[in-house]
Amino acid sequence: MTVEPIRDRKAINTMCYYLKGKDPKYGLLFKFGLNTGLRISDILPIKIEDVLISENKFHEYLIIREKKTRKEKKIKLNNTLKKEIISYMTLRKCADSPYLFYSNKGGYISRIQAYRVLKEAAQCCGVENFGTHSLRKTWGYWTYKKSKYNIGLIMDMFNHSSQRITLRYIGISQDQKDELYSLVQL
Repeated sequence: MTVEPIRDRKAINTMCYYLKGKDPKYGLLFKFGLNTGLRISDILPIKIEDVLISENKFHEYLIIREKKTRKEKKIKLNNTLKKEIISYMTLRKCADSPYLFYSNKGGYISRIQAYRVLKEAAQCCGVENFGTHSLRKTWGYWTYKKSKYNIGLIMDMFNHSSQRITLRYIGISQDQKDELYSLVQL
């Protein structure tokens, strides 16, 4: 099964609501992936100090070294994500952990745990072909649409070698094929 981006805003909102109800950290994890395009393996180990200077003051950039590529990435957090982080920090239960996505067992939550919780939310909310990579693909999909189809920028963000790879990755080619089938109705 190939995981897909979430193309429906209502489904995104429903999943976010579900995850926040389960545990605010999972709601934030979902939003973090949707708003940064980072891989789950790069999101989970983020520490509070990587994002916040003080209680309500953010660093200008979140700077991480990607696990897969070993490249440094600078991300300017958007206002939506900043509000989510502030809201989360007021509800946060584990005050002594340095990790934004802390595990109750110590350290940060595992990829497997993140997958389990996100997959359960997707199933409960009727989102098909979902995996943790769907967050990254969803960011790419919506950024592509909002940027007026600037595939070059998205390709660069994902470190892809061709536009074709990026378009396939974010599910655009499938959307275009689906449109073709709806054009002719004999």
